[in-house]
Amino acid sequence: MPIRVVLADDQDLVRAGLRLVIDRAPGLTVVGEAATGHDAVRLAHEARPDVVLMDIRMPGLDGLAATRRMAADDSLAGVRVLILTTFEVDEYVFEALRSGASGFLGKGARPEVLIEAIRTVARGDALLSPSATRGLVTRFLTLHDSEPVRPSPLLATLTDRERQVVALVADGMSNTEIACQLTLSPLTVKTHANHAMTKLGARDRAQLVVLAYQTGLASAPRPRP
Repeated sequence: MPIRVVLADDQDLVRAGLRLVIDRAPGLTVVGEAATGHDAVRLAHEARPDVVLMDIRMPGLDGLAATRRMAADDSLAGVRVLILTTFEVDEYVFEALRSGASGFLGKGARPEVLIEAIRTVARGDALLSPSATRGLVTRFLTLHDSEPVRPSPLLATLTDRERQVVALVADGMSNTEIACQLTLSPLTVKTHANHAMTKLGARDRAQLVVLAYQTGLASAPRPRP
């Protein structure tokens, strides 16, 4: 079955370009277009896409509010949201991930990067590169420095190894880097991360990073070479 995609952007030209790229890619198909957040939510219910490409700035209900509505609707649990943004990390990205998005992609991305991003999100992985993670975390710490950390009782359900892995994920490390540091295989690291996501109720790796900082499991990122 092809990966089903809904395009949500208020610019007709942008949607036309996205449709052209996606419909030409093997195994992908556009099943609907929305110019507002309200239309995006409606189409998510009607078309049941695998992925919604969601612009943030739209009239009426914006992309963040639409993402929150979709993430809160259990009937749309299988629908993933990939945020399209002008900048890889801006003031909206953290809120987008906290709202339930599975990742974000710059609008200037190459067509092949866009296609791979859709496939990544469709299979349940988060589109959040280590470099983007660190930028996201830095901005979060700047904006939320005065807010108290809210420890979660769910943290007690994590094993020591899962805590280690989550902290390193939040530090912007890839599975391969974590595997090298902890002397594990990348597959084992991914397994620990997946177990932690299940226990903490995180939809994907992106939300795992958000939860790690909200609950105090992770602290300010360390400088890296």
